[in-house]
Amino acid sequence: MITIFSICSTMLHDLLQGIDPGGFLIIQDSCCSSGRRLLWSIIKAALNRTEAVHVLSFEVSEDELKNGLKGSPIERLHFHNAYDDPLGWTGHAAFTVDQFCVERVTQLVEQSSQVKPAVLIIDSLSWILRHVSPSAVCRTLQQLNNGGSVGNIIGLLHSDMHPRGMVGSLCHSATSLINVVTGPRGDHAKITKRLKSGKVLQDADPTANLTFNLRLSDSQREAKENLALPFVFSKEKKAALLHTGSGRIVYEPDANDDYDQEDPDDDLDV
Repeated sequence: MITIFSICSTMLHDLLQGIDPGGFLIIQDSCCSSGRRLLWSIIKAALNRTEAVHVLSFEVSEDELKNGLKGSPIERLHFHNAYDDPLGWTGHAAFTVDQFCVERVTQLVEQSSQVKPAVLIIDSLSWILRHVSPSAVCRTLQQLNNGGSVGNIIGLLHSDMHPRGMVGSLCHSATSLINVVTGPRGDHAKITKRLKSGKVLQDADPTANLTFNLRLSDSQREAKENLALPFVFSKEKKAALLHTGSGRIVYEPDANDDYDQEDPDDDLDV
């Protein structure tokens, strides 16, 4: 269960359950709204489906990742350490930014014995984009997504670290996009899915952009509870209404009334 988001959408459920095979999903976040917990939820869902998951990790250590995946089977989790030495300065790095190419990634994935294509997690694409040209990154992702040992590709992208045009180009190559943003009620996600026909589907929080607050503050709730409703009578009003006394009904006809005292029921046509 994802607790940081205010929506529970069918499209998000489908993405978590892997109903969109062979796709490229980008989780787009910023310094104000992190998408890493959502990324970990997707990894958990894949592991629970007994899929092999390969993580190219530039921003999180192996211990931190496994701590975020507590409760999930991790025997099919393959961690490729690009966190300790992402630029290869020591000469003993397990994986570096320069190695992000079809040949090297395919080699890493095929080292593990698996029956079906693996899920490739890139944490994060921003690290790669800071050192590799966007065209080369898009080309590698497209080639990896053309079938073979890699099935689904999920990448985390920090949109506020790059020019808008670069972010737009990379997101345009994705089949699905989850944009994590902060709203008045906390973090929520806008989901965009590109179908094979070219049609684009979007699923957003319907309450994200309201001009009013759906929740009451403590002072507003207290004022509401103390408000006297028009249909609720006070004790004094009840006593006044129930007080017995004499009275009479006075009828004063106006000029338009056709009233015959000899036959008061004349208008009934009987």
